[in-house]
Amino acid sequence: MQRIRLRYTKRGRLRFTSHRDFQRAFERALRRAEVPMAYSAGFTPHPKVSYANAAPTGTGSEAEFLEIALVEARDPDKLRDLLDESLPPGLDIVDAVEARTPGLADRLTASVWELRLDGVARQEAEDAVAAFLAAESVEVERRTKSGMRTFDARGAVAGLDVDRSRPDRPGDTPCAILRLVVRHVTPAVRPDDVLSGLRAVADLAPPVPAAVTRLAQGLFDEESGTVTDPLAPDREAVRPAASAAAGTAAATAPEGAGSA
Repeated sequence: MQRIRLRYTKRGRLRFTSHRDFQRAFERALRRAEVPMAYSAGFTPHPKVSYANAAPTGTGSEAEFLEIALVEARDPDKLRDLLDESLPPGLDIVDAVEARTPGLADRLTASVWELRLDGVARQEAEDAVAAFLAAESVEVERRTKSGMRTFDARGAVAGLDVDRSRPDRPGDTPCAILRLVVRHVTPAVRPDDVLSGLRAVADLAPPVPAAVTRLAQGLFDEESGTVTDPLAPDREAVRPAASAAAGTAAATAPEGAGSA
């Protein structure tokens, strides 16, 4: 059985797609692309697809991950192209690699988010971010399946700053861009929780809902404060195997093969 790990996106209007809607669309794409899926046992067999830490409905994402199991081996790049063609624009398969290492979900320990705050001046956002980071804890409330829950939104935040690479222009509508790095903890701290925290500590209230996009998701490096590509270990595992295969082929080639 072959396992393939995929990275996909939710862009544009498709950011409003729920996780269940994506599951249905993806399973249709598997059928259209005639992917030789492995199925579960029992009275209601279903394709063996493992989804990992899906983004909340309404947020865009450049870094969603899943894993599929196949009963016949396929080239990951060709499979990526076939599935991408079978999905609507906005739900795009952008990367594929054969699973060569265990624990994909264990490597998703943090996310990088972009929060676009239209109608908010950059200085106002910087003041709010400074107040948030200075606080030891920032309690926020969120409605869950079991009712309203209060939790700390500050502890999970590994980084929060205002993007200064896009200078304000006279006459432009103010727009602040925040870059947020948040650890995956329990209970999960979402970008909207951090926005609630900014409102609580600095009364930052954008006049329109924030446009939120996940830029990356992976293993958090405490030393550098960066989030690494969770598919990199699988790619690195492929290279030694390919090099070993090439070396074996060269060693077993008949003497003088290839000469005139």
